[in-house]
Amino acid sequence: MKKLLALILSLVMVLSLVACGAKDDAGKDDKDDTNTIKVGLICIGDENDQGYTYNFMRGKEAADAKLKAEGINVDWIIKYNLIEGDPVAVANEELAEEGCEIIFNNSYGHEAAALPVAADYPEIEFVCMTGDQAWADDLANTHNAFANIYEGRYVAGVVAGMKLQEMIDKGEITADQAVIGYVGAYSFAEVVSGYTAYYLGAKSVCPSVTMKVQYVNSWSDATAEANAAAALCDQGCVLISQHSDNTTPATTAQSKGAFHTGYNNDMSDVAPEASIIGTRIDWTNYFVHAIKCVVEGKELEQDWCNGMAEGEVVMTELNTAIAAEDTAAKMESVMDSIKDGSLKVFDTTTFTVGGQAVTTYTGAWGMNGAEAIADGAYAESSLRSAPYFDLRIDGITELNA
Repeated sequence: MKKLLALILSLVMVLSLVACGAKDDAGKDDKDDTNTIKVGLICIGDENDQGYTYNFMRGKEAADAKLKAEGINVDWIIKYNLIEGDPVAVANEELAEEGCEIIFNNSYGHEAAALPVAADYPEIEFVCMTGDQAWADDLANTHNAFANIYEGRYVAGVVAGMKLQEMIDKGEITADQAVIGYVGAYSFAEVVSGYTAYYLGAKSVCPSVTMKVQYVNSWSDATAEANAAAALCDQGCVLISQHSDNTTPATTAQSKGAFHTGYNNDMSDVAPEASIIGTRIDWTNYFVHAIKCVVEGKELEQDWCNGMAEGEVVMTELNTAIAAEDTAAKMESVMDSIKDGSLKVFDTTTFTVGGQAVTTYTGAWGMNGAEAIADGAYAESSLRSAPYFDLRIDGITELNA
C-alpha cells in the first residue's frame, strides 16, 4: 500500500512538472510575441508650454497605445528643455549609450548637434523632426520628418479671414483695419511658409486683409512672445496668430481685446474670448511608423512628409462662441479641397511679389537651385519635407526682419 501511494505521489509530481513546463512555455511564447524597444526623445521644452512640446507628448502617448495594441512596448527616455548646441549633443550621446535604438530630436535647432553624434553610432537611427540637413547627407541612419503644416495654416487663415470680414460687414472695423499680427520665431523658411499660407487663407475670404510680422528670434520664449503680440495689437492688429511655442500670444490677444488663432494646441482654454482655432501636426502616425520600422528591421525613409489628407495635419476644435457664422461649413469645404488636391495653397495666381506674378523660382532656401514652381503652384514640401518657401509676397510686412 505504501509502495502504491508512493507511486501515485510520484506520478502527481511528474504531471505537475509537465504542467508547469507547459505553462512556462506558453508564458515564453507570449513574451516572444511582445517586443520592447528603448526609444529616446529630446525636446526643446516640456509639457508646461502647452504648445509645441505638449503636442509632441500627445503624439507620443497616442503612439504608445497603438504600438502596445500591436505587441510593441516602448521604453521612452526623454530629455527636456534642450534648445541647441553642446547640451543637445550630450543628450544624444547619453541616449545612445543607454541603449536607445532610435532617437527623436523634436526641434529644428537640435539637428546641427545631433548629426555628428549619429555618425559615431551607425547602428542607431537618429530622427531630426522639422530638420533640413539629414535628408541630403551621406549617413544612412539620419532622417528628417515633417508634415504639410502649411495646409493647416491656410485653413486657420480662412477662419481668421471670415472673422475679419464679419467684423467689416457689421461695421466693427473698416476694410483697411483688417490687419493681422503674426508672432514669428525666426525669419526662416519654415516660419515664412506658415505665415504666408495663413495670409493667403485669410485673403481668400477677406480681400482687404494685410499682415504684420514680428519676430522674437527664439522658438520658445513666453515673455518675448507676449511682448511681440502686445506690440502688434498696439500697432492696430485686431487678430493675432503665431509660429511660436507658447500660449502667451493668445492670452495677450485676449487682454488687448483682439482675436487669435493658435498653433500646436487648442488655446481657447487659456483665452476663451480670443482664440478661435488652432492647427497642429499629429505626430502619432510617424512615431508608430518609425518605431515599427526599427522593430521589424525595415528601412526608415531618410525624408518623410505627409499632410492633411493622411491625417498628419489636423485642426483643433473650433471655438463656435466667437467664430464667424458658417465657419465650420467653410472649413470643411476648404479641407476637402486641400485633401483632394483641387486647392493648391500656394497657387501662384493668388499672390504677387513686388507687384509681379511668380512663374519660376530657383532661389528657395537650401534647395540648391531646384525649380520650386510646378503646375501653377509653389510646390512646398514636395522636394523635401522641411519647408523652403521663402518668398516675401505683397500684403505682408516684416517689422524686424
